[in-house]
Amino acid sequence: MKTLAALAVAALLAAAPTFAHNDHTKPRHGGAVADAVDFQAELVAQPDRLTLYIREHGNPLATAGGTAKLTLLAAGKKTEVALPPAGDNRFEAQGSFAAKGAKAIATVQLPGKPAKTLRYALD
Repeated sequence: MKTLAALAVAALLAAAPTFAHNDHTKPRHGGAVADAVDFQAELVAQPDRLTLYIREHGNPLATAGGTAKLTLLAAGKKTEVALPPAGDNRFEAQGSFAAKGAKAIATVQLPGKPAKTLRYALD
């Protein structure tokens, strides 16, 4: 009986990372999430602001010293936007953006990590 209980506990512990990983790709700010393996990035596109929140295993990841660029593809137009670090774990640009229905490509370079490219389809 103890062996069966031990096996059940071991199975639950082995499955825990799988359940935790699924939580990593859930939006926390109402945006779209893309997984870059090393981190996750949530893009929140508003008409006057583009914000990219960076997390690592669900925890905020510092963006200070990093760079981000977003390319919006909508209605046959290509718009490139630099997103400077704007706080603890985000990059942000303010302006006038036609992001609804756009496809977006983000290039993110965090200190000490290789540059990553993330793709989004915005509703």
